[in-house]
Amino acid sequence: MSDDKTVGIVLVSHSAEVASSVAELAKGLAGGGTSVHVAPAGGTEGGGLGTSAELIAAAAASVDRGAGVAVLTDLGSAVLTVKALLAEGDELPDNTRLVDAPFVEGAVAAVVTAATGADLAAVEAAAADAYTYRKV
Repeated sequence: MSDDKTVGIVLVSHSAEVASSVAELAKGLAGGGTSVHVAPAGGTEGGGLGTSAELIAAAAASVDRGAGVAVLTDLGSAVLTVKALLAEGDELPDNTRLVDAPFVEGAVAAVVTAATGADLAAVEAAAADAYTYRKV
């Protein structure tokens, strides 16, 4: 663990390409050079569509800097996999939260907010607030 104490972000998708692309988009919109630690956890170990508890746990460990980890998911079984990991209690870093937020907009809001040095509660709130973004 480093001393930067920023909230880490994990993006869980059924597709490795989607998770990686959303991570790249969010980091780019947050200024690209930010020190926010974002890890995609998409697909299965073999590269197929699905979710992997092992990939999620590894991604969470890789972004943990002691300020908490916000996990955003795309679809149902991704949510269930993260909930199962949280219930096990020792698979994810302490202070890891499953964030109820839209995947793309929530990821951008979470990364931008984390880049300001905000705490986990503020990152979670910003991501969840993305549900209110109107497009018309």
